[in-house]
Amino acid sequence: GAMARGSLLGAFIGAIPGMGGALAAFISYATEKNVSKNPAQFGHGAIQGVSGPEAANSSADITSFIPTLTLGIPGGAVMALMMGALMIHDITPGPLLITQHPELFWGLVISFWVGNLMLLLLNIPLIGIWVRMLSAPYRFIFPIVIFLICIAAYASTNAMFDVGLALSLGVVAFFLSRLHIPPAPMLLGFILGPLLEENFRRALELSRGDLSVFITRPLSATFLGIIVALLLWVGLSFYKAHLRAKNQPHPVSEPTLSAS
Repeated sequence: GAMARGSLLGAFIGAIPGMGGALAAFISYATEKNVSKNPAQFGHGAIQGVSGPEAANSSADITSFIPTLTLGIPGGAVMALMMGALMIHDITPGPLLITQHPELFWGLVISFWVGNLMLLLLNIPLIGIWVRMLSAPYRFIFPIVIFLICIAAYASTNAMFDVGLALSLGVVAFFLSRLHIPPAPMLLGFILGPLLEENFRRALELSRGDLSVFITRPLSATFLGIIVALLLWVGLSFYKAHLRAKNQPHPVSEPTLSAS
């Protein structure tokens, strides 16, 4: 059930521009935790918390090709790299890609089938090796991961400032996790933020600075109405949960008799 839900959820999220597989995995994990009868097991070895996000991640990586190839909008960081590689070879992703370069499009479709068959051939016989790799102590894994993150941050601009920025964001993320703030909305904002700013400026240029264009056009007004309704629904849900927690009677502990 978790794999089926994760696959459908990942396929839908991956087809949305700017989402990507990482966000699909986070949303799938939150969904499985909400539908589970024992949510306390998540974080302590619940198999649904592994199978669902992994299925969502895999299906989202495939469907993220849809906005990348048909609209020229990358579905994530990997798709942005893929789109850059295509443009280097004078192939512009967009609505005319299928008609202008049919051999590339259908070659990608066939490669998806071949790639999934190769994954089956590699993973099923070698599952024992992958499981043993999970037994590596965390005290060895954490320094290696931090070292690789610092190398990637330095290689992006060849500046130590980016390394310090990455470490600072790691400290901030640690405190946010202690406050139980979910990372999925922040990841979505990080990915869609630049796209939102760019298109917001573009809309203001076309409307000559008139902000009423967002409520006078039917499509944008509909999306704004949906956003407002979602915000009101979330706020009302939090308020009802707060009232239920406030009205619940607190258990009274019975006094214990100590032996003399």
